[in-house]
Parts: sequence; C-alpha cells; structure tokens
Amino acid sequence: MRDPVGTVRSVLLLGGRSDIGLAVVERLVRDGAREVVLAARGGVDVPPSVLTALGATVHTVDFDAALPDTHTATVDRAVELVGDLDVVVDAFGVLGDQAEYEADPASAARAAAVNYTGHVSVGLAVAARLRAQGHGALVVLSSVAGVRVRRFNFVYGSAKAGLDGFAQGLADSLHGTGARVLVVRPGYVPTRMSAHVDPAPFPATPGQVADAVARGLRSGATTVWSPRVLGPVFAVMRVLPRSVWRRLSR
Repeated sequence: MRDPVGTVRSVLLLGGRSDIGLAVVERLVRDGAREVVLAARGGVDVPPSVLTALGATVHTVDFDAALPDTHTATVDRAVELVGDLDVVVDAFGVLGDQAEYEADPASAARAAAVNYTGHVSVGLAVAARLRAQGHGALVVLSSVAGVRVRRFNFVYGSAKAGLDGFAQGLADSLHGTGARVLVVRPGYVPTRMSAHVDPAPFPATPGQVADAVARGLRSGATTVWSPRVLGPVFAVMRVLPRSVWRRLSR
C-alpha cells in the first residue's frame, strides 16, 4: 500500500520485457517503489540489474497475453508475492507489419488478440483486485495510433483504438472506488519493437514516457500524452476530412 505521503511501494509490470514498461518501473523505483513484479511469457530470466541496484526486490511470474484463462491467476500470484498492488503497468503488445497482416489474415487476428482482447481479460482481473483493495492505479499504454487509425498500420491501430476505449470505460467503472486508470498515449518511441518502423514527428524516448506517467500518477490525471504536444495535434487530426486523412495516412 502507498505510504502516508503517497509513495508507491509495489509495481506489477504486465509485459515484463517492454522497453517502455521497464522505463516506467525504473522511474517508480527511483521515486521509492521497493517491490516489483515483472510478468512476461516464460518469466524474465534475468531481472534488470538497475532495479535491484536501486534497492528494489524483483520478482518474476509467467504471463501469456494469449491465454486469458490464466490472467486472474497471474494477478493473484503477484499479490501473493508483494501484497496490495499500488501500480499495475499494462505494457504488452506486438507491432508487426501491416503488409504481412494483409497477406496472412490469421496472423493479423493473433496480433489483434494480444493487442486488444488480452488487455480486456487482464484489465478486468486487475480492476477487480484494485477495487477490492480500495486503492491503486492501472496504467494502460495506449498509443496515438488508436486515436485516429492510419492506413499504413490499421490492424495495430484498430486494436489500440479498442484498447483506448476499453481503458476509458474501465476508468469510469472504477470511479468512486479509490482505484483508477491512467491512459497513456505516446507517439513514436524508438524501442526494440519499433526498430523496423520509420521515425515519425514528435518522438519520445522511453524515459520521457516514464516521466509523463509519473506526473500523471502524481496529479491524478486520467490521460497523458507523450510528448504533450500530441494532445493538441490530435485534436486537429481527429477532425480532418477523410480525404485529407487518407493522404496523410499512406
């Protein structure tokens, strides 16, 4: 549980190998968190040394986004290890390649299941735990790709659009319970997952996204953009005529 001055003690990272997710966890550990659970498929063989060097105790658990029947047990296992969950960071997903998805619809469906339905099942499991605790925050890494879906990555973008809507609805369902949801909308972030993608305007580093998350948690925000300029940029993007958007989306 948070200490009397509001410092986060425990963090669960769903997607324990995510560059952005690990940057968020590192930032929270630097701010005082001391119990970390990294959840990833097959577990995480070697916990990041930076976390232990900063004084955190790091646990690892198996987590497979494609196996929703196991998600409640994953959350329960994290609770067994560290007690109440102060912050849960939902950071798993696959980017993939749009051309490959169009050539292989089955692979597109598998990716969409990870990028959307996996978040639904584990998000509801986390929400049930936070509601029972009466406190805690679920940080959902959405994307500007879901704010308005573009032609060049519409399989990924459509899943992110669904995730963003789910996270907002989940936040409303938790209102008044003491638990909350923080939706994070980064733009292009250079990571191992995005290494094959051309850079886009208004990029952010994993550390900058982590800083935005930390600010959002402190301020009680419901949504943060990284970088912040993307908020007003996409306020305009949302209302562009479809014909203009198609040209920008190639």
